[in-house]
Amino acid sequence: MGDSLLLPNFSLGLVLSRGIKKMRHLKALVPECHRFVSSRGFGRKKFDAVFGWGHRQTANRARSLARQKGLPYLALEDGFVRSVAPGCLGDPPLSLVLDDQGIYYDAHSPSRLETLLEDGGWETPELLARAQRLLDRIVKEKISKYNHMPFLNQALPGSREEKVLLVDQTFGDSSIVCGMADETTFERMLAAALKENPEADIIIKTHPDVIAGKKRGYLCNLSHSSSRVHILAEDLNPLSVLEKADRIYVVTSQMGFEALLLGKPVECFGIPFYAGWGLTRDRQSCSRRTKKRTAEELFTAAYILYPRYINPQTGQPGVLEDVIEHLLRQRPIFQADFGRLICSGFRWWKRPYIRRALSAPGNRVTFSDNPRNLVKADKVVVWGAGDRSEMVRAAEKKGVPVHRMEDGFLRSVGLGSDLVRPLSLVVDTSGIYFNPNAPSDLETILRETDFSTDLKKRGAAMRKRIVEERLSKYNVGDDSPPDLSAAPGQRIILVPGQVEDDASIRLGCVDIRTNLDLLAEVRRQNPGAYIVHKPHPDVLAGNREGGITTSEALKFCDQIITKTSMPACLRAVDEVHTLTSLTGFEALLHGKAVFTYGLPFYAGWGLTRDRHEVSRRGRKLALDELVTGALILYPRYIDWSTGQVISPEAALEHLKNGRGRRATGGGQNGFMLRWRWKLSGFFEGIRDREGSPNATDQP
Repeated sequence: MGDSLLLPNFSLGLVLSRGIKKMRHLKALVPECHRFVSSRGFGRKKFDAVFGWGHRQTANRARSLARQKGLPYLALEDGFVRSVAPGCLGDPPLSLVLDDQGIYYDAHSPSRLETLLEDGGWETPELLARAQRLLDRIVKEKISKYNHMPFLNQALPGSREEKVLLVDQTFGDSSIVCGMADETTFERMLAAALKENPEADIIIKTHPDVIAGKKRGYLCNLSHSSSRVHILAEDLNPLSVLEKADRIYVVTSQMGFEALLLGKPVECFGIPFYAGWGLTRDRQSCSRRTKKRTAEELFTAAYILYPRYINPQTGQPGVLEDVIEHLLRQRPIFQADFGRLICSGFRWWKRPYIRRALSAPGNRVTFSDNPRNLVKADKVVVWGAGDRSEMVRAAEKKGVPVHRMEDGFLRSVGLGSDLVRPLSLVVDTSGIYFNPNAPSDLETILRETDFSTDLKKRGAAMRKRIVEERLSKYNVGDDSPPDLSAAPGQRIILVPGQVEDDASIRLGCVDIRTNLDLLAEVRRQNPGAYIVHKPHPDVLAGNREGGITTSEALKFCDQIITKTSMPACLRAVDEVHTLTSLTGFEALLHGKAVFTYGLPFYAGWGLTRDRHEVSRRGRKLALDELVTGALILYPRYIDWSTGQVISPEAALEHLKNGRGRRATGGGQNGFMLRWRWKLSGFFEGIRDREGSPNATDQP
């Protein structure tokens, strides 16, 4: 169970709270309980523990029942690094604490956290060194309990040089009563801050729930007491606010502990879990707390030993490092997608998953192809290049940023034309990877990134795994070796077919633009080679244009392969000749020679033999640098069961598992997927019209 200290096992745990019972990953976070039952069945079952949410009033029934039955009551609470967004926005907890003695915010009685700090015995050099590394990273990356808020990028309010921050809390919060405080405590805190800091600006940091209008605080009504008092009523990352303050005053807020991590002086007017250990100036005392602790030791107990964490990518028990990596993956995506987004050029079936992929705390996603709706947009997101789009032209004219979205290079198990959702997407802020006529984010990454040794190692590991596990963009087809009739020693060339009306052909080709013309040119240049043609799977499925008759193709090639998977084909050939197909990139991963007749994203870096060139390129890249840029730094990979971004390595596992399910008949067929997504898209259209009264699009 990661680093947390396990409690005694229980065979049957009673949960009266519907919210706890429905909590995702509850069993993985609380492995001590073999099975949980709800109130509906507890009278007929013999349970041996009662679980509730902390010491709040909503848990009184559970605590009372535990006393009546003479059973242990175990308090659950969110951990100190909980999630990206708050639970009220639908984000499940990534960490929990389980306490059989009390709960950390209740100073009336001991908690397991307090016992850890008072008794000790866990302070090994290895653990403390790891804790310091984690502490430093949390401070550097500004990781907090919730991590969806923007950073404060300006000075704190007021004209005075010295800044004193007072942290307000929500009225009636359990941590206040349990922390030996009440409404008058906040009044005393403000009075003390004014008296003790006569030359300073006093900044009151309002709680996010108060800003949202859901609750009221304690200090806002007192802000008129002095001209030196200012209200900071924005939902901001706590550490970005704390680092700009000289001194922090708190009652019981977690921000006081985060201030300690930043090395700030902290004044405590209640008794939070971090008070009484010699790190804070305390206006109340707790006689049970006698040990002197360093911030590093307090962090070790509170953030490593006391909570338990889930690995968000696997749903299995994890450690703090797993959660930090997960949060850091989500944050740049949320920042990129922040604001009012109008999505244009998306087919109906794509809209449900595109909305989910772009949804972020504080943003709004709508679909419209009407340029008049640009007045409501901070950004426009279009599918593909969007070069023929009226919306794109209007947005560029008005100065509204245009982001272009496309499938990533490791897409799915199944075809996009069969309406299979993509595991990976790219959102390009400057162009799109298949349009060589203008720079793209991918081109900038490949041209300017200083690839570190660690990054290149990740790229090499991904390349090796893709080849070994025979993964590709769509992961369809028979993986058996193709039966080729090439003579011994004869050079074998694969010419992959493409969708001829695809934007990558229209924008990325110069002189050859059809599958038949490409075959003819490859044969002209290689008269003695054994040429294999593999039509594009979308064309074979009858979903897209680009098919050529067998008799026409066999004028220039020796064999046509239709059912064999792309990895199996690549293992059997020596070279790949292509216009702009992703097969050329996959062939590089397999160590094959690649000849390009158009201008794909992987051409021009010294790894391919190119008929044409892009003058902006010219940097020589190692193969693993290309892989790192294209598969690690450029796309976003999405776990659709959670809607959150996962690592490229986890995405490979999803593809591997999905291909296994498809091979055993567990996948959905194209017909069912088509109707499922068409219906979903229809309801998305209704949702847009209801949410945007001025929208003029018609279904």
